[in-house]
Amino acid sequence: MALPAKLQNDIKQFQRLQQELGGTQQQRLQLDLKLREVTHTLEELKTLADDAVVYRPIGGLLVRAKNKKEVEDLLTEEKETLEVRVKAVERQENHLKERYTAMQQDLTAQLQAAGIQPTSSAEPEA
Repeated sequence: MALPAKLQNDIKQFQRLQQELGGTQQQRLQLDLKLREVTHTLEELKTLADDAVVYRPIGGLLVRAKNKKEVEDLLTEEKETLEVRVKAVERQENHLKERYTAMQQDLTAQLQAAGIQPTSSAEPEA
């Protein structure tokens, strides 16, 4: 049984949405990991003496920092930037999940109206 052209197009859009949602979830996971790493580094840095020798990365090199505060300031700025990016990606992910759910319900209704029993598709990850 051939599917109507509109339904075929809607299914393709749904599949693209699934891929976009998966990519966004992967991006959020990577940002979360980087944020945890920076937070942990800041916590470890606080345990060092103020006159401790500290290095900071510049590209592929480690360069001696002027002082501990210089590295703390850089890491604090990076942490704040990551927090903003994580929130933005989370908003995008939530928007995509809403579209995913609405589109899934719409496709199910269209398939049932066409007399086709829809198969259960994968749910978006939390």
